[in-house]
Amino acid sequence: MCTNDQFMNTRVRVRFAPSPTGYLHVGGLRTALYNYLYAKKHDGKFILRIEDTDQTRKVTGAVENLISTLKWAGIEYDEGPDRDGGCGPYIQSQRLDLYKEHALRLIDKGKAYYCFCSQERIEQMRKQQLAQKLSPSYDRHCRNIPREDSERRVAAGERYVIRMIVPNEGSLTFSDVIRGHVTIAFSMLDDQVIIKSDGYPTYHLAVVVDDHLMGITHIIRGEEWLSSVPKHILLYEYFGWEIPVLAHLPLLLNPDKSKLSKRQGDVAVEDYRAKGYLREALINFIAFLGWNPGDEREIFSIDQLIKEFSLDRVGKSGAVFNIEKLNWLNQQHIKNQSNENLATLISPFLQDGGIHIQDQSYFLNTIGLLKERIAFPKDFISASVYFFKDPDTYDEEGVRKNWESKSNEWITLFADRLKSIPQFVRNDIETTLRQISTELQIKPGKLIHVTRLALSGRTNGPGLFEMMELLGRDVVLRRLYAASERIRIS
Repeated sequence: MCTNDQFMNTRVRVRFAPSPTGYLHVGGLRTALYNYLYAKKHDGKFILRIEDTDQTRKVTGAVENLISTLKWAGIEYDEGPDRDGGCGPYIQSQRLDLYKEHALRLIDKGKAYYCFCSQERIEQMRKQQLAQKLSPSYDRHCRNIPREDSERRVAAGERYVIRMIVPNEGSLTFSDVIRGHVTIAFSMLDDQVIIKSDGYPTYHLAVVVDDHLMGITHIIRGEEWLSSVPKHILLYEYFGWEIPVLAHLPLLLNPDKSKLSKRQGDVAVEDYRAKGYLREALINFIAFLGWNPGDEREIFSIDQLIKEFSLDRVGKSGAVFNIEKLNWLNQQHIKNQSNENLATLISPFLQDGGIHIQDQSYFLNTIGLLKERIAFPKDFISASVYFFKDPDTYDEEGVRKNWESKSNEWITLFADRLKSIPQFVRNDIETTLRQISTELQIKPGKLIHVTRLALSGRTNGPGLFEMMELLGRDVVLRRLYAASERIRIS
């Protein structure tokens, strides 16, 4: 267990505390990212803690997936299950004795009590409350059982939970960095269960105990926990502990303003990773779901986000998950990648696309020519086929629109001239094309369109002259002569 001495020189200690219930949700990634950015901005520590007190929802392999996904996203934690910082264990199921000890301390202080109500009684009580159109809540039936009677029943082996005491009247006002002053009436709260009948703590006790013992200074988490804050503050006060700074992030919304859910699309980070989204793009996109830099800039690296991030620029309103914006950002970040990095991302798709790389330098140059035209690494395959194979068909609409009766003569003449230029480079290729256009008294665009069609079978692509230089003289001549023989119009 860590001591306060470890925190003396650390102004900021934040944590991301997911439950191992499956893949990491994009909302969870945002919480992790904001905590990470805040810690790094202030030379603090970012802690990963696994909150697995609800064993019924635990999914095998989820912890490993959470860790690998965070590492893929570039969010490196300073302390966690596999990185001991002296405040472990960092998995709550390995800290059960601590929670029991603190729950008993609350009983000793008169701030918690044993509850022996059966599940059947609880269910019947809730049904009656609903029938009376009341909000279901525990009726505090066991709150006034004398201490000695409770301890006798516990010693006799009677099944129990431990509940914290919440005031019957009044309200609690607290300050939130994002939401300002928030007031919640105690009438809205239950006497919360803090230790379940299986001996495991509920979230509410475990999170307060762990945040205190791990020296957490700032709690940055989702809006869904806002209503639980009074319970947590009461626990801090009961224990006599300092309350961390609170910041509750806005909800993530679907385009129709409903809460983001799998019913309307992918919500797991793993889904976006599998589809070929770059981590740089996903991080850039997630950062803007609630935060903005205060100006028109949209493209950020994670280092730039660290420099710019602040909680006072996080808004209260729900943030809409706009997949079109994510796609655009992915394309922008692909443009900014080195050809070598993109080659690593593209390579897994090559075999399925029937492309076999024999010249790595040619491959990298092709990537450089096409990367501004692709949104995902896998798009390179369909966009680049003609760089590796002669076209076996020609776009029918392109032929109808651009191919004229004399186009065969034009590209044959162009090919003949290209044979003799000293250097097969873009400037000389362009000069030759424009000279021929002048001689034929046609606009250069006409010859450009038919040449592109002849070389690629398509009507669009990267700059024609750059493409021709990369393909090389032999390939260009072969394809031009072949097209002049194969393309016929009626």
